[in-house]
Amino acid sequence: MKMENAVALEKKKYPDGITRTVIVITCITASLLELIDTTVVNVCLRHIAGSVGASTTDVAWVVTAYAISNVIIIPLSGMLAQLIGEKKYFTISILIFTFASFMCGNSTELWQLIVWRSIQGLGGGALMAQSQTILTTSFPPEKLNVATMIYGIGVATGPALGPMIGGLITDNYSWHWIFFINVPLGLFAAFASWLVVPNEKDKDLRHNIDWWGILFLAVGVGCLQYVLEEGNSKSWFDSNNIVLFSVFAVMGIVAFVIRETKIKAPAVNIRLLRHRNLSLGIFFNGIMGMLLYIAIYAFPLMAQINLGWTTTLSGFSLVPGAFMSIVGMGICKKALSCGYTPRTLMISGFLCTFIFGAWMCFQSPDSSWWGLFFPLLFRGLGIGLFMMPVLMMALEGFTGADLGQATGLTNMAKQLGGAIGLAVIGTRISDAQASYSSLLTSNITDYSMNSNNVMTGLTSILHGMGYNADAARMICYKIFDGEMMQQSSLLSYLASFRFLAVICIISLPLMLLLKKSKK
Repeated sequence: MKMENAVALEKKKYPDGITRTVIVITCITASLLELIDTTVVNVCLRHIAGSVGASTTDVAWVVTAYAISNVIIIPLSGMLAQLIGEKKYFTISILIFTFASFMCGNSTELWQLIVWRSIQGLGGGALMAQSQTILTTSFPPEKLNVATMIYGIGVATGPALGPMIGGLITDNYSWHWIFFINVPLGLFAAFASWLVVPNEKDKDLRHNIDWWGILFLAVGVGCLQYVLEEGNSKSWFDSNNIVLFSVFAVMGIVAFVIRETKIKAPAVNIRLLRHRNLSLGIFFNGIMGMLLYIAIYAFPLMAQINLGWTTTLSGFSLVPGAFMSIVGMGICKKALSCGYTPRTLMISGFLCTFIFGAWMCFQSPDSSWWGLFFPLLFRGLGIGLFMMPVLMMALEGFTGADLGQATGLTNMAKQLGGAIGLAVIGTRISDAQASYSSLLTSNITDYSMNSNNVMTGLTSILHGMGYNADAARMICYKIFDGEMMQQSSLLSYLASFRFLAVICIISLPLMLLLKKSKK
């Protein structure tokens, strides 16, 4: 069997050099469409809420609707590509994403925006997963590392560019343009895809579509994503909705697993999880998604709320880290050519991310842009060092339909990992803020020398400004209250970075279980 596979690989004809270059550009463009859109919308939610007359709770569905449809379609992307053809599926997905983006920009009511964001998620689910599959099947093994590095450099800039672009648009233009900017890029990517992407498909699959598997997956993963997105705002299992959707999630996932292990042509081939590196690769992709989303979520909020930065400045602060990701990709290429294993690079990347998390724990309200510059560089370097090696080790040895299935599973893990990370960190920040606020309040008493000294000093200043004793005391209490809220808020965000650092350290020993890459 191995000999047959080797012969098949030898006979396979790869696209020529120019075509491969266009394929890389197309894959990077398609992936950036989804990556930038995922992060840019979060920055503009408050502006969208004001424009459509919605509460901050209701407008969160703009993100939730996209995430639910996205996470459902990602694991099915391999099957759909085999069913209708790689070229058709990839191009149609780009066009769906592009058209939905245009309609999102033209939405005037919240329900319209939510509907089109759901459709946008259905198109966006294929962009990352199929880009990776197309890239892997378009290059001979000896040139794949270079192509993967170039692709990685391109997509590594996405999460950093998103907040920056969102900040610029939010501060200077209308929020509608965060969707309109996708249209020209999407049309270019769709045209290029139709020209250069091969149209491989499985002719026998059309008669064996696993409808039940698709249904169980949609119910299980969709409900799980809803629970993760909405759980914190609804006090988790104190809400009947969260309990109900949790039950549906468990039932759907259990039914899906049972179904997929018993039929010959499953919608998602979970039998591939027997491969140790793929199983661990899926786990580490989940961890990677968690680490990426925690930082992207917590840092801009901390910078804007506690440090007084503008949306644009907080977005720009992530750009140097994006360039360090490019440096990390270059180090990966050189290290792999010198005989270092992907596992070694993954460990190095997680250590860099740990340094970022640990360093962020020591920030204060007086932290400057330069004080945050260097820890963010370590974060960028860490991303560059572990992003591609994780994918390489997970997908090594897979070809054809199995490669598409494995890619879909790893991308779903990354999406769910990000959702889990945001759910955990959202709860962690809320609980920590309440805890720190209570702790700080307990130190302000009539018996505290420090608080009494500060109170006396402030009261004297206010007396000098013409305030009477009662008014001065009330103003002092308001100042104390505001300062405590500020301090407890900052401490809660620092706790989220501490959580990130702990996750990195806990994950390191598990990397030793990965099998060494076969050169």
